[in-house]
Amino acid sequence: MGKPDTRRLDRDIQQTERKLKAVRERELWPLDGRERRAILRAVTGGAYSLHRGNGTARADRRLDTTWESAETRLSAEIEALRAERQRVVNEAAAKAAKKSAGWW
Repeated sequence: MGKPDTRRLDRDIQQTERKLKAVRERELWPLDGRERRAILRAVTGGAYSLHRGNGTARADRRLDTTWESAETRLSAEIEALRAERQRVVNEAAAKAAKKSAGWW
């Protein structure tokens, strides 16, 4: 049986895992534009309310939910890539089994 070509999927999985690790360490580079804007909006709102003498609880909650949604998005992306990789491997195995069964 020949090896199925999963290099692209493997590379995408590794890249997405690196992004997920960076998001867990609160780095901004793996976020998409919408998430970056939400983070910056929450930070700005927290700084403004702190400057006015109010608490930053609402801004902290917004930051936490934005980071959690980014983690969820990347985790779902990794699972989808892994499922696609498994589908490619199963498809190649089925082709090889069909090919070998036809010889007899």
